[in-house]
Amino acid sequence: MSTHGFDTLDDLPADRRLLVRLDLNSPIEDGTPTDNRRFERHAETVRELADAGHRVVLLAHQGRPGRDDFVSLDGHAGILAEHVGQGIGFVADTHGEAAVDAIDALDPGEILLLENTRMCDDELPEADPEAKADTEFVRTLAAHVDAYVNDAYSAAHRSHASLVGFPEVLPAYAGRVMATEYAANTAIAGREFDGRVTMVVGGTKATDVIEVMDALGDSVDDFLLGGIAGELFLRAGGHPVGFDLDPERDLYDSQWERNHELIEGMLDERGDQITLATDLAYADPDGTGRERVEIAVDDIDEKEVSFLDVGTGTAEAYADVVRDSAAVFVKGALGVFEDEPFSVGTVTVLEAIAETDCFSVVGGGDTSRAIERYGLAESDFDHVSIAGGAYIRALTGRPLAGVEALKRAASR
Repeated sequence: MSTHGFDTLDDLPADRRLLVRLDLNSPIEDGTPTDNRRFERHAETVRELADAGHRVVLLAHQGRPGRDDFVSLDGHAGILAEHVGQGIGFVADTHGEAAVDAIDALDPGEILLLENTRMCDDELPEADPEAKADTEFVRTLAAHVDAYVNDAYSAAHRSHASLVGFPEVLPAYAGRVMATEYAANTAIAGREFDGRVTMVVGGTKATDVIEVMDALGDSVDDFLLGGIAGELFLRAGGHPVGFDLDPERDLYDSQWERNHELIEGMLDERGDQITLATDLAYADPDGTGRERVEIAVDDIDEKEVSFLDVGTGTAEAYADVVRDSAAVFVKGALGVFEDEPFSVGTVTVLEAIAETDCFSVVGGGDTSRAIERYGLAESDFDHVSIAGGAYIRALTGRPLAGVEALKRAASR
């Protein structure tokens, strides 16, 4: 058993028929899944199991019923097969006769992907593990395998049948992605660092990151703010920013209503830990393209433009803090980095992390994309997380249903 309280692949006996839960949920373009870091990461677990001679049955989900991205996993099998380096069978069935026959027919080292778990009525909604374990979906598949592996850390905050039901009735193990993500994302609360701990906070989901800041106030020395949360904190500090210019696009106002008392309280109680932007960047409304213009926060008399990044002065000041830190955790981008003129804040800080000998975790799919997009090496960071909601829950210290299910299985 690992120090985290669950069994891992290092504890797995030889020659098993395994049910392996991955998270291959991807953007869908023209009905087809797009390749992304999740396929690459999960392929390492799948390849290890197949190379060891296990019979590998894969479970994964895509989208939600009623949405455009709720599609079959047929296309996912081909992308994953390229990353694994061997063929992966696919059956358009979750637990019917076709699925069971395909599972029973597997030879050692073969891999099979079953249909989208959310096309099974038993998968959703969230419910107690005991109830999920008693579904036909879980009972049927569990009878045809020897053990269960959960590698889907990014879905581990969900109490769905494929995540919490099987560990109630089968020996259960954490896959490589699950184990490494859990270790990295709980490090901020569970590790001692010899020096300053810094957290870079940005993105569009201000409510999430404000909850993280509130939960980690005793563990973090410096919060460096950008994105929508950064503007909301500037608003609380009396600056005329942090509200919506377009009533059709609610990015600021509802999050302000929900969080302003917490923000104001944090500035009062922990103001010395919170560093806000001193300048901001926007697109020149009179320019012919996307020319970047910067303005000092103290010179803003009225918000007339959308701010798309922290300014260069702020970015360089944040980079200086990073270089003086023993550990840096990133949750969210400091600006709209997808638009290159407004990548300065995010990329400057990521470059500083990459060149500094600190423990570093970059969390959230959006920010991790900036590493690839701007030519940084993932190996320069201790961990680049592929999780969103699970990363938030881990940072705020809330339990993850899928992880708790693995712990219960290990204790049994």
